[in-house]
Amino acid sequence: MRSTFKLFSLLTVLTFCCFKTTLANNAVYEQRRQDYIDTSLTYSGENKLVLQAYRGLPLDTAALNLVLNRVPTRETADFDIIHLIRILFLTTGTYDAQILPVLNPIHFWINYGDTLHNYFSENHGVMWMGSEWLLHEKYNRSIDNRLEARLKHYLQVKVQFGFYEFFSSTYAPFELGGLLNLADFSQDPLIKNLAAEASQILLKEFLLLTNDRGTFFPVAGRNYPARYETAYGQNHNDLIFLMTGFGPSPQRASHAGPFLASTDLPMDSVIASWRPFENFTMHNGHSLDTGFIINAALTTTDRVVFQWSSGAYFHPSVVQETAQLLLDSNLWAQNDFALLAPLSSIPPQDMPALANNLSSISKSGGLFEANISIFKNHSITLSSILDFWKGKVGFQQYPCVANVGTTAVYTGSGEVKPNWQDRNPNNQNTHLPYVEQHKNVSLIMYRPEDVPPVLGANFAFKDVALHWKDADFDEAVEDSMWLIGRQQQSYVAVRRACIGEINGIRACPTSVGQTWVIMVGDSSMYGNFTNFQSVVHQSQFEERWYLDTLSSQYVYYAKVIVDTTTIDYAWGVDSLATGIPKLGEDNSHWTIYPNPANTTLQVDLKEIYGPTTFQIYNTLGELFYTNTANDKLVTISTQSLSNGMYVLKMITAKNVSSKRFIIAH
Repeated sequence: MRSTFKLFSLLTVLTFCCFKTTLANNAVYEQRRQDYIDTSLTYSGENKLVLQAYRGLPLDTAALNLVLNRVPTRETADFDIIHLIRILFLTTGTYDAQILPVLNPIHFWINYGDTLHNYFSENHGVMWMGSEWLLHEKYNRSIDNRLEARLKHYLQVKVQFGFYEFFSSTYAPFELGGLLNLADFSQDPLIKNLAAEASQILLKEFLLLTNDRGTFFPVAGRNYPARYETAYGQNHNDLIFLMTGFGPSPQRASHAGPFLASTDLPMDSVIASWRPFENFTMHNGHSLDTGFIINAALTTTDRVVFQWSSGAYFHPSVVQETAQLLLDSNLWAQNDFALLAPLSSIPPQDMPALANNLSSISKSGGLFEANISIFKNHSITLSSILDFWKGKVGFQQYPCVANVGTTAVYTGSGEVKPNWQDRNPNNQNTHLPYVEQHKNVSLIMYRPEDVPPVLGANFAFKDVALHWKDADFDEAVEDSMWLIGRQQQSYVAVRRACIGEINGIRACPTSVGQTWVIMVGDSSMYGNFTNFQSVVHQSQFEERWYLDTLSSQYVYYAKVIVDTTTIDYAWGVDSLATGIPKLGEDNSHWTIYPNPANTTLQVDLKEIYGPTTFQIYNTLGELFYTNTANDKLVTISTQSLSNGMYVLKMITAKNVSSKRFIIAH
């Protein structure tokens, strides 16, 4: 898929200038665009200011003043600035005297002590750089001598490698606004052409995971939970409706809609790119090492900022440069670095060793490279990021999401809350799963790495919850561990790791690991809902733990066979990374052996503690054994336990402690 984008890239750069005025968009799209503008203008609100400027109408004075008054102190001032830039270019001087005095004092790139603005994530970067460049071209605003090269480099990276914040219904609409301003108004031919091409790539990627009901619930490099709660009425829905006509017609302009409604960007190839069926894996981005190469010609500050834009903030390979720039620019108090601000006193040269020790959190922010599996069939989609930072802390990443008609189904790890929007906004997963997707089935395995307590109590929550909105389904049934739902003629099935709830949400507690399966289908694939249930009922599932003596690794294995699809994975991790003690490494007040155990487990207490209760639980929290003894050496029969991981809890009058062990018959 990316190769198609590259070919399109070359053709666009060569021909855009010559053919832009002759490429008319199709009449249906043009009518939809004009209707959108007409409807939006009948409602009040600041988002219609651009449409008023586009139609040559006087701007709503109150709405304009509202925007101008908040720009100097707004954290996301660039969201407003791209609107103001568009108004300046569409109104040819009418509002210069009101807008320019507000914009002129503002810094548009990283500067000492500016802890208010984010210039360095991908979407913010193009809004700040593009706006300053256009002010320079139109009003001869003074700029630093690196801006032109920095902006062109940004655009070339997008065209060649795609967007790091892939499939983000939160961030992509804002990025699109910054790109379209450049595509429509820049005087520099290369910037203009690259921005136009990047805009078309971004819009086409939107349509890849838009279903035929105009719903966009994608896997995402970065996103917010609110984007998965409602099918319509959000910022990105205006873009989807304008391109496809799918979903209800927006009644009021969103932030992003006016940019697309007022652009000269040719849209025919974008509109034609939507297809009702997709089944492929796309490669997005580049390796971290490739990033070092493509950013090598930049200044030190710009190189570090571009690394940040790809999510490489505290990766061991970049952390020293990160810490040095934060120190030199006095940026440790910036909101985006608050999570690791307690580390600000550590000298930059000592940061790489620390980052390696904190690899469970330092590496997984990286978005520079991803393999994304995409399946779509009319009203259903299933998408997954394959083998993406498994076991490590997530950062707004959504590794596997199903879209069934107009509802989203996915899993998330961390503290379980009744309202998904109340979860920690920085990391929607306290540990990322291993995901493998074959066509319409995904295997989702969780095996969390330990996170040092110094990073906060939030990471102690390892539970995995299911986002499933009962009210969205016309019919739902349970079949053993499977939960199966139907919305109209679209189906989804989820094999849960347990049957139970936490805080009213379907969720499973985790100590060492668990596995889920998500499968989608519809009437064209399986006939009626009863047939789909029958296929799911005949599925086979297996999971087990075992010790690989050759590699000295504890391996967590899972396998699912459903319909004609088989997916399995053996997840081996060094025991030190998981917190599972190796035999002989435990010097506490009691030991257990052998581990793995076969028919018996020996418990050796250093001394007699009085009556001591022993309990054995599996990883789902089910109690399998309980007994009280008053001896120093206790033998527990494990013949009746199936192979797998268990927890032995020891309870005395003064203490409760536990140890993990494995049964391998």
